[in-house]
Amino acid sequence: MAQFFNYYPKTFYSSNTNSTGVNTVTNIITRFSFEDALKQNSAAFYKYSIKDSDTPEIIADKYYGDSERHWIVLLFNDIIDPQFDWPLQYPTFIEYVDNKYTANGAANTTVQTGLEWAQDINNVHSYYKVITRSGSNGNEIEEKVQVDANTYANVGTSSTSYTLQDGSSITETITTETKTYYTYENELNEAKREIKLLKKDFVSEVEKEFKRVIR
Repeated sequence: MAQFFNYYPKTFYSSNTNSTGVNTVTNIITRFSFEDALKQNSAAFYKYSIKDSDTPEIIADKYYGDSERHWIVLLFNDIIDPQFDWPLQYPTFIEYVDNKYTANGAANTTVQTGLEWAQDINNVHSYYKVITRSGSNGNEIEEKVQVDANTYANVGTSSTSYTLQDGSSITETITTETKTYYTYENELNEAKREIKLLKKDFVSEVEKEFKRVIR
C-alpha cells in the first residue's frame, strides 16, 4: 500500500488558522477510476470468486505477480473501502453479526447473544411469497416476491395445474418463505465475493495511465 501512495501528488497542510507549521502531505483524496467501457468489456476481464483466505494483495500477487497491484483489483471493482466493501472472513463475519445484534438479543424476553438472536427463525428480517411453475417437460421457474408481514400472513399455500393448447401441462405452486437477520447479513457478505479481474494483457498500460493521471 505504501508504494501505491508514493505516486500521489503532494499538497500543503496546516493544522491551525495562523498558517504556521505548514507541512507537505500526500493528497490521498486524489482519485483514479477505470472507464466504464473497459469494466463492461467481457474481453478485458474474467470473473473471480473471492475465497475466505483472499486479500486484495494475495490476489494481486497470484494473478499479476506483484502484491502492490492490489489497487487494480480494488478499483476495477469500485471498492473504495477494503475493510467494509470486501467480504469478511467467517470468524470476523460471526463477530460482526454478534456485535451488531447484541442489543436485540439483550432486549429479548429470553436473553440471547447477538448471533443467537440473528439466527433465531422467530426474528424475521423479510417475508416472501414464492411462486414455482413446473412444466411437464421438466422445466421449472421460481419467482420470489418480497411482501410485508400482513400480506405474508394471508398468503395461502396452494398448487394448481393447467393444460396448455399443445397438450403439455404447468403446475403452479405457491408457498411462503422468511429470511432471518443472519441469512440477510450472510447474503450481503457473500454477494461481495463475485468480482472481476482485469486481464494481465491490460495491466502494464493501466499502470502507465495511472501514474500519468495521478501525477
